[in-house]
Amino acid sequence: QVQLRESGGGLVQAGGSLRLSCGFSGGTFTSDLMGWFRQAPGKEREFVGARSKSGITTYYADSLKGRFTVSRDNAKNTVYLQMNSLKPEDTAVYYCAVDYWGQAMSSPDSWRYWGQGTQVTVSS
Repeated sequence: QVQLRESGGGLVQAGGSLRLSCGFSGGTFTSDLMGWFRQAPGKEREFVGARSKSGITTYYADSLKGRFTVSRDNAKNTVYLQMNSLKPEDTAVYYCAVDYWGQAMSSPDSWRYWGQGTQVTVSS
């Protein structure tokens, strides 16, 4: 059984940083990509970034490049999301996802398994 568990969310002031973690266990996957999405109240779930197991391949939402970084510790089966220069509009529930199987990486429908999410709130 696939299990993913995010942690590291919280309240931070604008301009600050947070690092989210997502540990996973169980299952075999179509691809070795691990991704992050976020969902703000009243909005659709939005792609943040993804990284391959080797780290050779990374993808980011254009609007977040330069501020957000996805990294992995394969020995710990953990993926991280480093978020810098946070803005109030980054406030959302952040989700990690595994088993990318679709065509559009930015579509939540292309990912099979999800964590429960962790809340990030950025105050102005």
